[in-house]
Amino acid sequence: MSKNILLETFETNYNTAPFSKIESEHFMPAFKKAIEEARAEIDVIANNKEDATFENTIVALDFSGEKLDRISSIFFNLNSAETNETIQKIAQDVSPLLSDFSNDVTLNKNLFKRVKAVYSIKDGLKLATEEQTLLDKKYKGFSRNGANLPEDKKEQLREIDKTLSQLKLKFGENVLAETNKFDMLITNETDLSGLPDGAKEAAKQLAESKEKEGWLFTLDYPSYIPFVTYADNRELRKKLTLAAGSKSFKNDELDNQDIVLQITKLRHERANILGYKTHADFVLEERMAQTPKNVESFLNELLEKAKPAAQEEFKNLEQFAKELDNIDQLEKWDGSYYSEKLKQKLFSLDDEQLKPYFKLENIIDGAFTVANKLFDLNFEEIDTIDKYHDDVLTYKVTNKNGDLISIFYADFFPRAGKRNGAWMTSFKPQYVKDGEDNRPHVSIVCNFTKPTKTKPSLLTFNEVTTLFHEFGHALHGMLANTTYPSISGTSVYWDFVELPSQVLENWCYEKEALKLFATHYETGEVIPMDLVNKIKESATFHEGMQTLRQISFGLLDMSWHGGESPENITSVKDHESKSFKNTSLYPATKETCMSTAFSHIFQGGYSSGYYSYKWAEVLDADAFEYFKEEGIFNKEVATKFKDNVLSQGGTENPMTLYKRFRGQEPKPEALLKRAGLLK
Repeated sequence: MSKNILLETFETNYNTAPFSKIESEHFMPAFKKAIEEARAEIDVIANNKEDATFENTIVALDFSGEKLDRISSIFFNLNSAETNETIQKIAQDVSPLLSDFSNDVTLNKNLFKRVKAVYSIKDGLKLATEEQTLLDKKYKGFSRNGANLPEDKKEQLREIDKTLSQLKLKFGENVLAETNKFDMLITNETDLSGLPDGAKEAAKQLAESKEKEGWLFTLDYPSYIPFVTYADNRELRKKLTLAAGSKSFKNDELDNQDIVLQITKLRHERANILGYKTHADFVLEERMAQTPKNVESFLNELLEKAKPAAQEEFKNLEQFAKELDNIDQLEKWDGSYYSEKLKQKLFSLDDEQLKPYFKLENIIDGAFTVANKLFDLNFEEIDTIDKYHDDVLTYKVTNKNGDLISIFYADFFPRAGKRNGAWMTSFKPQYVKDGEDNRPHVSIVCNFTKPTKTKPSLLTFNEVTTLFHEFGHALHGMLANTTYPSISGTSVYWDFVELPSQVLENWCYEKEALKLFATHYETGEVIPMDLVNKIKESATFHEGMQTLRQISFGLLDMSWHGGESPENITSVKDHESKSFKNTSLYPATKETCMSTAFSHIFQGGYSSGYYSYKWAEVLDADAFEYFKEEGIFNKEVATKFKDNVLSQGGTENPMTLYKRFRGQEPKPEALLKRAGLLK
């Protein structure tokens, strides 16, 4: 094996990850060595003969395991964006090791004794706010993970955590395998009726790349979404919709039903051991929402406002489909298709009309221009750092004085080793050590339509807002300005983390912003203002149905994690159907199940937290109202947002930070008004 670069000091530009020199077989030895080194660092802190102080215990603990954190971030980001069977196998093998190590730290008696000693005298320490937050976080990190438990319970917890880490990985692997396994080859051109030329060309190109004749469609979003939105062939829309909806729900080797039941039971058991009624009670203690009751009240209050609107919208859609095509019963595979047709009729607006104005490169530049106008950031594309795939773009981000703010990676197109969806992540956090401000390395990953032989990558409006959303998260990571790595950047309460991302989407609807980047890819013409007005008018189209959909996901999450004991749940499908009873509009389909592919809550970090998208919408609507009052590029408001929200990470309670920016608590009316749900 070549020299293991992961165990060396990275002698790279900006201390970036040396992707081209990393080989898959480097990971396991590097993990083992880094865990060993991190254990040694923990032992030094735990067995220190001097009295425990904030510096020698709390700060030392926060900076321990730096190498392990770095290797983990590189590895698990690759496992999401550029995985293969070898990496997936390593992930299965290494997860229990990491889980064991994490438990060894939180269940280390000497270490906890020292943390507790500092915590018990915190009032007399005269700590700054960020230091107080770090101390609280470290103490809770122990107490909330079993440090106060008797030995037998600690052992039980350890086993549960190890099993959970493997089950979550397996869940994600199954979903990815199911996504990659399905494709639909069309050989009769009449079956493509209704599809835009771009979608046909992309499908043709995909078929050619697999050495097949015809047009190939998959469950990757850039392939799936245009088909179910535009294809006139109802049977084929049904085939694709059922394939997407039945991921890991086929009672075969990729089935996730048992995994869902195991994960929820183990999470519940874990919460009980720690003295909490449910997993949701445990999770929400560290969220702005605080309790399952608050989350359910919040979602049900929104449901009350959204449901009548959603039912009215659905009735109109049914009527429209009946008049247009004599459809007696609107099914799930009809929703996007007839919604798009109705939207075109009402607003004379469709995605195909807009796409020529949304060339990917222009949208990227647009996001950069918005960040420059608001926060004085400059983005320079560089080719002097390594990347993990040729598609990845790399940038150096500086402020107006030319100081380095961040390294930024952007990865936009689907491929076999990459999971669906869009996300922001980081390869290195921001922190201050030995007087030096170490700047972060931030990445966004999306799945947009690839350029074809005749067209560049042209985005739908929805993809434009997705890019701005992830870029908002990225700004939160890039502008971090804290001392300690564990409370830097996006390390905030989970129901606060979506504020920076969702607030940035608002700029996509404003003509002052659109004229900066929405130009026709062939003529250079700025998007006509009548189209901008239509975008704004249509922004609340079917908002009732969209809101109902998001609420249904939030309630499903809470039903798995905050409701009855999972011991009583024997059928994933039955439980889900019960949860959807108040929110479903379309007839049920026996072949489909959402939970078996609900990666956000069973693989990602959103368990008991899916409501946070809606929660953050309240914050973002209220925050953007402030920008609109003063001007969407108002420097003063932007600086307040940067200084009080984006740069502060998790240094203080999010509501304190929000009120410092806004001068008041957020008002839900701003969201309901924006959504057109307030009459």
